[in-house]
Amino acid sequence: MFVDSHCHLDFPEFVNDHDGVIARAKSLGVGLMVSIATRKTEFKKFLATAERYPEVYCCLGVHPHYADDPVEHISEEELLKAVEHPKAIGIGETGLDYFYHFASPDVQEHSFRRHLRAAKKADLPVVIHSRDAEGDTLRILKDEKCTKGVLHCFSSKRPLAEEGLALGLYVSLSGILTFRKAEELRAIVRDIPMERLLIETDSPYLAPMPFRGKVCEPAYVVKTAEVLAEIKGVSVETLAGQTTENFFRLFDKCPKELFL
Repeated sequence: MFVDSHCHLDFPEFVNDHDGVIARAKSLGVGLMVSIATRKTEFKKFLATAERYPEVYCCLGVHPHYADDPVEHISEEELLKAVEHPKAIGIGETGLDYFYHFASPDVQEHSFRRHLRAAKKADLPVVIHSRDAEGDTLRILKDEKCTKGVLHCFSSKRPLAEEGLALGLYVSLSGILTFRKAEELRAIVRDIPMERLLIETDSPYLAPMPFRGKVCEPAYVVKTAEVLAEIKGVSVETLAGQTTENFFRLFDKCPKELFL
């Protein structure tokens, strides 16, 4: 079984075709999808979809893009209350994004720290977004003593991977791994232990080759898995088994017995 550990099923690209998207994923062996909320105002929508489909769980958080929006501001207490839901298995995505600068670095940092503290109190993994912010990301993770989480859609430099692994974090690979110009990323991934890898789509974004430029969907996680298996020198079946085992080890609130 494959797990798409990070997708956005309630983004506009999918809302009218949940049945089709999930059926296509299941037909290729994707038995579990984690749908990631990025705004507080969308939590109910994401939870409703997770309630409707046995194959769908979710994580709840406010993306750094929205950290400056007073409507989306979320406290530790609100996060803790939200993830009491049985289908909420993680907190995030949260983190830092200095590429777009939709929110100021200070505001992003305060939001990131609230998410990390709530995740620690809830004993849930945190889903970490870091773009052009590796130094500050590591500083904050170390300050908050974060040891349970995943560097999602990893495409950063080697130090973030190595220091993240040293903290106890996992690394998740998306369709970027398949891109022609991603040789530096593939070189980094060769040195990451198999026991610390996850796979994801980040759909509807970042469709892997040969679908690049199209709307990405959870079924495409299999293409990323194929490339990752080749990099690691193992069969796709072995890769699927290992990344699924890794997923349940990290997202330990998700009931493994329902899937394996």
